[in-house]
Amino acid sequence: MNHVVAYDSTLRDGAQAQGVSFTVEDKLKIVQRLDELGIGYIEAGNPGSNPKDLEFFEKVSALNLRHAKIIAFGSTRKVGINAAEDRNLQSLLSTNTTAVAIFGKSWDYQVTDILRTTLEENLNMIADTVAYLASQGKEVVFDAEHFFDGYKANPDYAMQTLQAAADAGASVLCLCDTNGGTFPNEVSEITKKVVSRFNVQVGIHCHNDCEMAVANSIAAVQAGAVQVQGTINGIGERCGNANLCSIIPNLQLKLGFSCIPPENMAELTSAARFVSEIANMTFNDKAPYVGNDAFSHKGGMHIDAVSKNPISYEHINPEQIGNLRHILVSEVAGRSALLAKINAVDPALNKDSPETKRILEHLKSLEHEGYQFESAESSFELLVMRLLGKHKPLFTLKEYKVSTHAPSADGVNSSATIKIAVGNEEESTTGVGDGPVNALDKAVRKALERFYPAIKEVKLIDYKVRVLDSDKATAAKVRVLIESADQQASWTTVGVSTDIIDASWRAMLDAIEYKLMQDSQI
Repeated sequence: MNHVVAYDSTLRDGAQAQGVSFTVEDKLKIVQRLDELGIGYIEAGNPGSNPKDLEFFEKVSALNLRHAKIIAFGSTRKVGINAAEDRNLQSLLSTNTTAVAIFGKSWDYQVTDILRTTLEENLNMIADTVAYLASQGKEVVFDAEHFFDGYKANPDYAMQTLQAAADAGASVLCLCDTNGGTFPNEVSEITKKVVSRFNVQVGIHCHNDCEMAVANSIAAVQAGAVQVQGTINGIGERCGNANLCSIIPNLQLKLGFSCIPPENMAELTSAARFVSEIANMTFNDKAPYVGNDAFSHKGGMHIDAVSKNPISYEHINPEQIGNLRHILVSEVAGRSALLAKINAVDPALNKDSPETKRILEHLKSLEHEGYQFESAESSFELLVMRLLGKHKPLFTLKEYKVSTHAPSADGVNSSATIKIAVGNEEESTTGVGDGPVNALDKAVRKALERFYPAIKEVKLIDYKVRVLDSDKATAAKVRVLIESADQQASWTTVGVSTDIIDASWRAMLDAIEYKLMQDSQI
């Protein structure tokens, strides 16, 4: 089995995505999780660009990593100076990483019009920088920036930049589709020419501006590249980077390459969710392999076929990458479709059991009222447990009161008081927030944290309100969907009422109960 090095740049290239800002602690947590996954290289930042990255490199050296090498990232020396005198290169050396990544220009236009130097000086900058770092005992990855655009404009010069790096001692020549505008057939043809010419490992680094970053990365590997760069969930500047969460299973499960230890493949989905949570980004439910919807089935005929043999509508077993099959719950699904969900609670039931029929009828009744469970499977699981008498509440609501007032200077305009009971103990707390739902959320968390500290891990990551009968104006019934998450998983719950606070409370209550129920089963 041929090995392809998985090279992650989430902490450097991914951090350039709009809205993403990692703290030093965030970066350390992600490094540990990627190392556990089996990633070969982690490009962790540019120590010459900001003090935060310098602090990170000081702390990351204390981690006991089993798989990953940490890479510090920087550019070739500046125009007209010696590499040993370049302050940014000294910053790279100060990180004490065994490997460094250096980017240099491979497109003649970029050299003359952006860098504003001669083509010869650019070659000297590449050679001097790589040779200097190699002489300091560093493994050097040369990122040939804009390589594919450069090759199409001036193939001889683009190859000269690679030759300069190779002759100076680069360990890897990484071909970058920096603008993300190259097509897979072009990537394949050009990569083959590079692989055949150089006796140095070749890597690939793609951006997703034409939504081809994954396809381009796969094409490069099939053409001989042995290192593939990308980010978890494809996060990155503009349209993002190549998505390692798709590249790794494509290469390993479909094409027979080795990227990460096979026993770690089942950790891929949880790692994707973990990084999304740390980055404070909404997780993409439609993501291939790791998304919530990647193995979801709703149509009756599809569900029937999957229940007979999953390969009818699934290209792999979701358990291979740590994901789950979802049979979406709705009135169009029928008893056969619901059975898998019901059997998760009571394996003894079949589609003709009276309990199954009763659950289906109750489901149809609730959906007629406005409930929607296909996007709120956690509420449905709790519903089934309640109908089957298997639900044991971990706390009881005694009462809650909510009041609103004119906003204060800090935006707070609501307060909520709640009384709950856990066993024989009662707890009353008050929360204030920006709106009644926010205040209620804070109050109930505060009340439960003494009994269930794990509540602190839960974040509300999405909140949707749908008006169901708008013709009734302000008396309309609303459906509230709440998506909650901890560092391991996410779950969605639903509430319906003519009172938006009551609907929100019902969804919120299910979200908390589901979390506590899952924890009690671990």
